[in-house]
Amino acid sequence: MHRLIGLILVLLLAGCAQLGSLSSYSVSEEDLEQMLSSQLPKLTRQANVAGIPLKMAVEKMQVDIGPDNSDLVRINTDASAVLSLFGLSYPASLQLQIEGAPYYDAAEKAIFVRSVKLLDSSIEAAGYRGNLAPVSNELLQLVNGYLASNPVYRLDQSNPTVKLLTAVPVNMAVQDGRLAFSPGR
Repeated sequence: MHRLIGLILVLLLAGCAQLGSLSSYSVSEEDLEQMLSSQLPKLTRQANVAGIPLKMAVEKMQVDIGPDNSDLVRINTDASAVLSLFGLSYPASLQLQIEGAPYYDAAEKAIFVRSVKLLDSSIEAAGYRGNLAPVSNELLQLVNGYLASNPVYRLDQSNPTVKLLTAVPVNMAVQDGRLAFSPGR
């Protein structure tokens, strides 16, 4: 009986020690960029922007976690687009800078970006270079629609540490260019 109680205490201490090591689990900017890069083929959208048919394909994304000591994630996007106007197609290059709050969804075991706002947008097409302010609402709806249903990062459930961490309530915080996870209370 004493051995059984001793074994249970050892297992509890080992479990507590492992939970303590979970407090150092984090997701870096590079991790987010790598996952987003793997999703780039899915980021081709057909849309109407200001009544003009547009096919947009995201080519590159750069992530900045906690810019200016904030609790936000900033994503800079380079995209190519083909505008169809008067029966002709015009190639264009788009740059978008968006910012939003990271959100951990425990059911999906994934990080989403919510409350997205467009910080900057520009276009270069057929010799024109300028701001996309007149159509920024349509572009923001396009990006926000994608981010609402697609995570920017999914926690790897094949990793035993992550699997144990996600079995308990989790707190996520923005810290020094990374998203840090710790067991919740």
